[in-house]
Amino acid sequence: MKYQNAADLLPAELLQQVQAYIDGELLYIPQSAPRRTWGTKSGSRSYYQKRNREIREQHSLGISVSALASRYHLSVSTIKKIIYR
Repeated sequence: MKYQNAADLLPAELLQQVQAYIDGELLYIPQSAPRRTWGTKSGSRSYYQKRNREIREQHSLGISVSALASRYHLSVSTIKKIIYR
């Protein structure tokens, strides 16, 4: 994130109003668009949801927790968290 001088960007009247509230201090202005949730842009969220669904389905078919841990290269405790969530 790069800092920009408000005097170069804002009209003089608006700059004076902002200075009345926060003169010489740093001010963060968030983006107007809402932030995306984790993993939606890269597709990792849907990947993990699908994987976890498969793990739950396979466990309901009788595949053991240790076999699922080995198959998905995850720890037994992680498989348990996925199953019992």
